[in-house]
Amino acid sequence: MLRRTPLVLACLLVLGLAGAGGQEEGQFDRYGGWTAATTAATGWFRVAKTEGRWWLVDPQGHCFLSVGVNTVSFRQDVIQGTKRSPYGETTAEKYRRPEVWAQKVVERLRGWRFNTLGAWSDRTTWHQEMPYTVILYFAGVVKLVERQTFPDVFDPAYEAAVKRLARRVCGAQASDPWLIGYFTDNELRWGPDWRSPQTLFEEFLGLSDNAPGRKAVLEFLEGRYLNISELNDAWETSYDSFAQVGRIPQVGSHMPDWDKQDFVSIVAERYFRIAHEAIRSVDQHHLILGCRFADYAPGAVLEAMREYVDVVSLNHYDVHPPAATLREIHRLTGRPVMITEFSFRARDSGLPNTKGTGVIVDTQQERAEYFERYVRELMALPMVVGYHWFEHADQPAEGRFDGENSNYGLVDIRDEPYQVLVETMTRVNRSAYQLAGAP
Repeated sequence: MLRRTPLVLACLLVLGLAGAGGQEEGQFDRYGGWTAATTAATGWFRVAKTEGRWWLVDPQGHCFLSVGVNTVSFRQDVIQGTKRSPYGETTAEKYRRPEVWAQKVVERLRGWRFNTLGAWSDRTTWHQEMPYTVILYFAGVVKLVERQTFPDVFDPAYEAAVKRLARRVCGAQASDPWLIGYFTDNELRWGPDWRSPQTLFEEFLGLSDNAPGRKAVLEFLEGRYLNISELNDAWETSYDSFAQVGRIPQVGSHMPDWDKQDFVSIVAERYFRIAHEAIRSVDQHHLILGCRFADYAPGAVLEAMREYVDVVSLNHYDVHPPAATLREIHRLTGRPVMITEFSFRARDSGLPNTKGTGVIVDTQQERAEYFERYVRELMALPMVVGYHWFEHADQPAEGRFDGENSNYGLVDIRDEPYQVLVETMTRVNRSAYQLAGAP
């Protein structure tokens, strides 16, 4: 926990600086932590709560709010169906080498008062003395069968592959104090969405007879219903045995919602436990930053994850922060929260903006205004410990790998900043601690 007296003093200092437009340069340590609020230094990033507000704490023991940018990459996006990267062509001509680009781009981000390299940032940027994050993609360690959207977390092969990935990636980064922590995945499917109308219960029930995931569903049902007759009564079915469940069509049958929800909790508990154990087996220090929920987080999943993450991460694209959702996440997990993707696009960029999510406005000035309003509202929430903008450079007009062709960048594909946007970001980012300390 942060020491009470320094933090109270820090909050007073924050409010006193309100008229100055942000914190002074001398108030930040080499990691970007705020030196006006000090606690014991552990040499690693961690989380702490005091006086009702959550903070990250940097390796030197200072309060830290993660103000980041995603996809800080030398090549950025490749045009769909090609090997061409318009932004990469610019950076190759302008900087020649990735190492030179990394030094310059991190220096520029510091000037805009960002202090974190978000997900998908190049490894060359990790060595520029700016705190960074790593995304692991545990869900991709095994090949999914047709119509499968979520890994079979009950399969021993999945667990073994997760451990191998953790040894390779987390083991290599375990001694780096500049690493904040790991995201385990990005935008997993926890319920019906654009990828499938099925619940995870239905998906696992539909796996092959020898799949560990289907066996886990049947074991769950056999533990809940004493015999097949009880299941038939609840489901309005006429199965002869549990082995038939989900295999023989049953006209008019009904799968109770409580079965679906309770099984999702089991899936989530296993997913987060395996991830936690794999990371902690090789890295005892760095934070586990969650799985980057895609705008929604089922209560059963949140309750299951609470013992296995240090921070809950949420990607969100709307005009205002999802205050009610963030409060519910904190209530169910007891953990702090980060918004790990948000953005606004503008028509005056010249990009199509026909593929991609989020709000489209007319001008860069409006993008700047929307950013400021979003961050001000977000930092008033005491469970929030940071925000990461999506993303560093614009997507190609021709569309990236999935067709997205939007104006998400701080810079365009010629590496030219959207000046009114970054000027506003600089001012707002400089005031992040002030905004977090305000009542």
